[in-house]
Amino acid sequence: MIWEWLIKALVLIFTLLIGFGYLTYYERRALAFIQSRLGPNRAGPQGLMQWMADAVKLIFKEELTPDNAYKLVFFLSPVVTMVPSIVIAAVIPWGPPVTLFGQTFNQYVADINVGILYLMSIASIAVYGIVLAGWSSNNKYAMMGGLRSSAQMISYELTLGLSFVVVILMAGSMSLVEIVEAQREVTWFAVIQPVGAILFFIATLAEVNRHPFDMPEAEQEIVAGYHTEYSGMKFALFFMAEYQKMIVISAIMTTLFFGGYLGPGVDRFPWLGPLYMAIKIIILLFFMIWVRASWPRIRYNRLMAFGWKVMLPLALALVFITATGILLADTMGNPWLMAIIPVLSLIAGWIATLMVDRSLRRKSYA
Repeated sequence: MIWEWLIKALVLIFTLLIGFGYLTYYERRALAFIQSRLGPNRAGPQGLMQWMADAVKLIFKEELTPDNAYKLVFFLSPVVTMVPSIVIAAVIPWGPPVTLFGQTFNQYVADINVGILYLMSIASIAVYGIVLAGWSSNNKYAMMGGLRSSAQMISYELTLGLSFVVVILMAGSMSLVEIVEAQREVTWFAVIQPVGAILFFIATLAEVNRHPFDMPEAEQEIVAGYHTEYSGMKFALFFMAEYQKMIVISAIMTTLFFGGYLGPGVDRFPWLGPLYMAIKIIILLFFMIWVRASWPRIRYNRLMAFGWKVMLPLALALVFITATGILLADTMGNPWLMAIIPVLSLIAGWIATLMVDRSLRRKSYA
């Protein structure tokens, strides 16, 4: 049993590490396609070795530590940011059980009955690394980036947590394996709660500091934010953590809202599970890259106002709508009453969009 866990953990770690490298390549080529240019095409065939060239450059790059930095915390901060981005993937199911050599193996490292609680707790740890990096650098720009990050991530974690609550209500469980199996019986939860899936996607963009929510590292305002003083492999660890969190967040969203590893023939051929997961993750990653290529960075005060005045109330409304729809369906004994959930959710999302549009129009005329 211990050897099985060890092998699964090593496979997961190396998959994420290699996935990080090719995600940087994927992003640069996708951005180049959207912006009508070539992108990396020199290192290896079609530029496929570009991430290796970047890795070699960062490994041999000189590492500088500010004289007045808090050395121990300055050194540990990248590690505290990097480790949660790997550990959080332990409870994600990548496929149904598979039989090899007469023995059945599960395609996940661990299945705990409070899997969603585990995800939320590990995700909350990541903010410490960024805040400590900004504080330990003893630099005003870095400190400002750390403070921005802590305020932003804590604010949007509320919406993220309520999005998890919506899924828990629909699945009746906090185990990610049972959440996937619950979608086998009905349909993808993104179909039942489309606005909840969109809210989750927006909140995760803010959680991983992706554009247009990358205020903690806004180069035109605070140089590079919390990692201003970092270089070499210490900077690479922050870089790796961000891109690995993109992969893991996409895997979590796939599991919660898009059926996880479910797909045609997956029961007969269990190895199709990881393939379906990979396809869904790649599509979600493209949407993250597309947002970066299309949307301008918003002002910090509007970012915080959007989180507290729009996202949080809408998430609360979605929890109420989902609970009401489930209660009516159970009480009346008619599962078709669940159809009121997507209808009312879309109406709530439309009202929230109108309120945002009205607020922006007032400011433009002021």
